[in-house]
Amino acid sequence: MKNICIIPARKNSKRIKNKNIKNFCGKPLIYYSINLAKKSKLFDRIIVTTDSPKIKKIAIKYGAEVPFLRSKILSNDFTSTKKVLKDVVDKINLKKEVNIFCIYCTAPLIIVKDLKNALKRFKLSNSDALYAITKYSHSPLRSLKKLGNFIFPNSLKNMKKRSQDLQSLFHDSGTFYIFKSNYLKKKKKFFFKKNIRLFNSKIQSY
Repeated sequence: MKNICIIPARKNSKRIKNKNIKNFCGKPLIYYSINLAKKSKLFDRIIVTTDSPKIKKIAIKYGAEVPFLRSKILSNDFTSTKKVLKDVVDKINLKKEVNIFCIYCTAPLIIVKDLKNALKRFKLSNSDALYAITKYSHSPLRSLKKLGNFIFPNSLKNMKKRSQDLQSLFHDSGTFYIFKSNYLKKKKKFFFKKNIRLFNSKIQSY
């Protein structure tokens, strides 16, 4: 089965302006995701989905395809990654099912070994999707909340427990995912109860 890499990179990031093309160690941030995909030699196509002509120009310079500019409707703060990926899958008109990798621009520390190991696990499991996850460094089960000028525990019961006795919890690392293309087309929700594989990643997005 073929593998296609999709890199989302819209222009209007809120927390850091032009985040996806900010200079990082002498290169625009998006360079590292494109270069990682190229170095891995896993992909038949490397596609950047963006609403920005400037990002398109930079992505093509470093070896990615930008077959179309993303619509404004799919470029706002509330658009899900799943909708963005489905938009690409629909527009490139795939004839057969392929593996879709989503690699974020904000994870320049991913290495080729991570992608290869994740793909191997994905194939062996015959799952519909794989999510890169990472363990919370401090358990949210002992989190605090602010009420006025005072701080209270969310759970008095958990505050009395030793940290090693609390359930281990994980979160989406925000680095990469793998999906079967038909899964993206059919499922409305990003997280689905069945046929999901997890990949423990030590790297998180920035």
